[in-house]
Amino acid sequence: MKIKSIHIKNYRLLKDFKLDLEDELSLVLGKNNTGKTSILSALDKFINSNSDKNKFTSDDFNLVFKNELKELIENLIEKTEEEFEELGENIGIKLRIVIEYYEKDDLSNISNVMMNLDPNNNFVVLGFDFVINYDRYIKFRKDYSEFRIKEKSKFEKGKIESIEDTEEIKSTYTERDFNYFFKQNFTEYFKLFKSPLEWDNVSNCIIESTVVGNDNFKEIINFKSIKAKRDVTNSETDKALSRQTSKIYQKEETSNEQKEKIEKFTDELSSTDNTLTEIYADIFKGVIEDIKIFGGLKKDETQIQIISTLQQRELLEGNTTVMYTHENIDKLPEHHNGLGYMNLISLIFEIKIQVEEFKKGSLERPSDINLLFIEEPEAHTHPQMQYVFIKNIKDLLKDGIKKKIKNDEGSEIIIKRELQYIVSTHSSHIVAESKFDDIKYLKKLDKNKVISKNLKDLEKEYSENGEEQNYRFLKQYLTLNRAELFFTDKAIFIEGDTERILLPAMMKKIDNEYPENKLLSQNISVVEVGAHSKIFEKFIDFIGMKALIITDIDSYYLEPELEDDGVIQKTYKNGSLKWLTKPCPANDKNANKTSNNSLLFFHRKSLEDLKYFIELKQDWKILRKNRQKKWNPNRKGNLLIVFQTVELDSQNRSYHARSFEDAFFHINYDFITNEENSFQSLTEKWLKKFKTNNNPFELAENGVTSKPSLAIEILMNSKEDATGNEFSNWQIPAYIEEGLLWLK
Repeated sequence: MKIKSIHIKNYRLLKDFKLDLEDELSLVLGKNNTGKTSILSALDKFINSNSDKNKFTSDDFNLVFKNELKELIENLIEKTEEEFEELGENIGIKLRIVIEYYEKDDLSNISNVMMNLDPNNNFVVLGFDFVINYDRYIKFRKDYSEFRIKEKSKFEKGKIESIEDTEEIKSTYTERDFNYFFKQNFTEYFKLFKSPLEWDNVSNCIIESTVVGNDNFKEIINFKSIKAKRDVTNSETDKALSRQTSKIYQKEETSNEQKEKIEKFTDELSSTDNTLTEIYADIFKGVIEDIKIFGGLKKDETQIQIISTLQQRELLEGNTTVMYTHENIDKLPEHHNGLGYMNLISLIFEIKIQVEEFKKGSLERPSDINLLFIEEPEAHTHPQMQYVFIKNIKDLLKDGIKKKIKNDEGSEIIIKRELQYIVSTHSSHIVAESKFDDIKYLKKLDKNKVISKNLKDLEKEYSENGEEQNYRFLKQYLTLNRAELFFTDKAIFIEGDTERILLPAMMKKIDNEYPENKLLSQNISVVEVGAHSKIFEKFIDFIGMKALIITDIDSYYLEPELEDDGVIQKTYKNGSLKWLTKPCPANDKNANKTSNNSLLFFHRKSLEDLKYFIELKQDWKILRKNRQKKWNPNRKGNLLIVFQTVELDSQNRSYHARSFEDAFFHINYDFITNEENSFQSLTEKWLKKFKTNNNPFELAENGVTSKPSLAIEILMNSKEDATGNEFSNWQIPAYIEEGLLWLK
C-alpha cells in the first residue's frame, strides 16, 4: 500500500498542486519560496489536526483564493445553494491523498473508505477539507455587511472638515477592511472535515463530492516530520543529543523487541534502589528525628522513611551523556564535537525516534501508510556529511516499520508496514548523490502558484525525440559537475575556458557601469558546455530558468580543393568536386554559412542561413518554447543566444568577428599591442603582424597558443581607472555585453 500522489488546493503558494510520490524516497527540490515547507505544513495541519499547534491561520489561505473569496462575499448578488456548490475548489483549503493498494495488503482498515468496488480500481482517496459551506457563507456575508456598516459609521464620526481649496476628506478613524475581518473571524465560517472520495480509473482523477464527514483516518495514515530548525548547538550547557537518547528509550521501552534488555535495566535499577535506601536512612536520620521533636509523627502510628525510587526515563534524561573519542583521547563531551557532526548524529537520532513513534503503543498496530518528511537535512552540515546522509538514508529506512505483537491466540507475529519519506533540500551535494528518478522539482509559475515536476518526465521527453544519449550525458554532467543548476535563478552557458575565466571580470565591468541589480549579487550559475548547449534545451525549459547562451557565429564558406599546380580541381571517383571548409570573418564577401549547431538548432535553420543570423535583431534572439515544444522568437522568452555582431573599433572601423578572440582583438587593439602588457600566449610572429596589419581574425586563428593562458594574461594586464573601476583598460565585445545586460 503506497501513497501515489498528494493534491493540495488553496494552501499558501499551493493554489492547485500535485506531488507524485515514489515508493521509498521522494527528493523535493526547488528554489527559495517555492512551497517545500508548505507541503510539510499542509500535511501536518490536516493529518495531525488534533494538535493545538496545527491550527489553520488566515495566512494559510492562498492569496488568489482570498481575493476570490472577497469578491464572493462582497458581491451584491447572493449565490444560490446550487451556484455555491458549483464553485467546488473555491470554497476552502483541500488536501487529497491518493493511495494505491494491492492484493497482498491487509485491507481491513481501508475497506471503510473504498468508494468503488471495481476489481480493476485499486485506489482509495482520503479527503481533507478546511471549507465553508452554504449556511456559513450566508452568515459570512451577513456578518461582513454589518461590519462594513459599523466601519463606515466610525469613519463618518471621525471625519474632519475639508481643508479649504481641497476636496480631500480626512477622518481620525481608518476603516478596517476585508482582510482584517477575515483574519479575526475566519474560524467562524471555515471548518475541518475528513471524508473518503472516489478515484476515477478511466480518467485518472479524483471524483469530488459535496458530502463531507469527519472520518478518523489514523489507522490508515500516520504522518511525522523532522523540521529544518533543529535544537542542536555546540554550547557547553546544551545536551541535545543526550536528551534524544532518553526519547529513544521512551519509544523503545514498550517494544517486545527490547523487552529482555529493558528488564535487565530495571532489575539493575531495583538493586541500586535497595542500596541507596540504606544510605538514605543514615543521611536523613537527623531530619526525621527533628520532625519527631516537633510532633509531626506519632509513636507507633506513623513512620517516615526516605527511599530511592529511580525511574528509568528520568534517569536517562538527566544523567546520560553522549561522549565521543578522538585520537585515543576518550570520553570527550558532545559539545566538543563539530556542529556538522552533531547535526548529522542528531538527525539520525531523530529519525530513530520517529520510526519508533510510527510503531505506536504496545497494544496498537502501526498505520497502513507511514509518511516521514525530513526538511533540509543539510542544515549545518558540510558537503561530505550531506553525501553520507543521502547515500545511506535508503539503507537506514529500508526495513520500514516492523513490530512484534501477540495475536488473538497469544502467539507472537511480526507486523510490517512500508515507510515512505519525503526529503526537501537546497543542497546540490545531496542532488549529486541522488537518483534522478526520485527528484521532484518545484517550479513557481507566478507569485501565487507552484507546480511539481517529475524529473523522470524529462527523460521521457528526450526518449520521445530519440535523444537517449543526450539525456545520459545531461544526467552525468549535472551529477558530476553542475547539480546547482536545480537551484539557480539564471544560468550562463559558455563554450570554453576563455569565456569562463573572463566572465566574472566582464560581469564586474557591467556592474560598475550599471550599478542597479548587480549581476555578481544575483544567483547565476556559469556552465561550460563546449558546443553542446542544445543538449540542455529541454532542461532549461523544464526548470524554467532564465538562460543566456554565449556562443560563436562560426562563419565559413566552401571552395573546391585544387591540385598543387593550382589549376586542376580534385574530384571524387564519381566526378563530384571535393570541397574545403574555409573559416572566415562573418563580413567576408565569401562568407555564407555557419557551422554552429546550437544556432542552427534553436532557430531551426540550415547551414546556408548565415545571412539570417547576421541580420538578426535582439528581439528575435530571445526565445521561448511553444506548445509544440519548439523554440520560437518571443520578447518575453526565457532564453537568449548571443553571438558576434558587427562592431566598431576605436578607429571606427566596422568588422564582424567569427569567434570570441577575434572580437576581443578587434575592439582592444591598443590593449593587445601596448608594450607595457605581456602576452606570452600570443606567438611573436603573429602578434608582430597584428601590430602592423590589425587583422584580428588572422591573430585569433594562428597566433593563440593557449586560450586559458590568454584569458589569464588579459586579467593580469588589467588596470583600474582613476575612480577605482577595475578592468578599465579593455572593452567587452558587444555581443557579450548585450547578453549580460539582458540577463541583468
